[in-house]
Amino acid sequence: MGEQTLDVYRDWLGIKDTNRPLNYYQLLRLKMFEDDVAKIRKHYRKLNAHVRKFATGQYWEESQKLLNELARAMLCLTDQKRKAEYDASLGRTDSGPSGRRTLEQILVSQGAVTPEGLQKARNYSMVVGVDIRDALWQQKLVPQDVVMQAYAESEGLPYIDLKEIEPDENLIDRVPAVIARQYSCVPVMIDEDALILASPNPLTPEIEEELRLRLGIPVRVAICTPAAVNELINKHYPKEKAQAELASGKGTAAPAGASAPAGQKKPQAKKTLTPEQRREQLKLAAAVGMIAFGGVSAYLSMFHFDRFGGLGSVGMGLLAGAVAAAVVWMVMRFRG
Repeated sequence: MGEQTLDVYRDWLGIKDTNRPLNYYQLLRLKMFEDDVAKIRKHYRKLNAHVRKFATGQYWEESQKLLNELARAMLCLTDQKRKAEYDASLGRTDSGPSGRRTLEQILVSQGAVTPEGLQKARNYSMVVGVDIRDALWQQKLVPQDVVMQAYAESEGLPYIDLKEIEPDENLIDRVPAVIARQYSCVPVMIDEDALILASPNPLTPEIEEELRLRLGIPVRVAICTPAAVNELINKHYPKEKAQAELASGKGTAAPAGASAPAGQKKPQAKKTLTPEQRREQLKLAAAVGMIAFGGVSAYLSMFHFDRFGGLGSVGMGLLAGAVAAAVVWMVMRFRG
């Protein structure tokens, strides 16, 4: 009797069901339509670690293929929108859990942060001008990976650990260094004809469309830690590579609205003022100028600074008023 053919699902994952293909719930050893994101990730991590034991030797190719299948299953079932579509395709009739919890609610429910720690993060966030998710790990109140997993869940997006899912080397050159550095992203894999990008930042629909046009393929984001993505960017997309692309004309700057790197405040777009707003600014500048004029004139008169004659104090007041009005106007134009 010949040697039994390897069945990775049966022999490595312990799945006795012989019907193929397996759905994502069967593959990750989950009950049908499981909605607990933490449980989905837990099952994935356990199976990923087990299959990696076979990643060397004669079964390297089989193990890599199975690792990718597990990753695709996890990415789908932890992506709120894609999971709803996938569940519907499997015959699910209910709508699943309603709404999403906030980052703070998730971390508090996990016991990852105390109310005092949360308030400290809020205060730091307001003073420094970063999102509260970044304030939490910058202040060492919650580990970065814990924060980012909770953040991904609060956004309805999948979280990806770049130590568990290694980027496909064949995809690195498909993303210019300019884009990788400006969007803080690295390509990971192709999933259902879309390029999965690991990034600490979600993409707006406008940016997704911009990248689709540039890269020639739809893109989706899986949230990762800033530390992990920065390590890969420095490895595959050094600054020199981006500069060379720009010099050769192959790279272009990011479009307006691009996400700022995690931990930095996103630049605000310059506002276009209406004619009415401009008139209000002029009125305010004029009022400040008059106040400055009156104040300086009164000050000079009080101390008898009249050696330049009666017009001396008036002239100085006018000059001060004009400078004050000009400063107010410039500041408001800059802020506007």
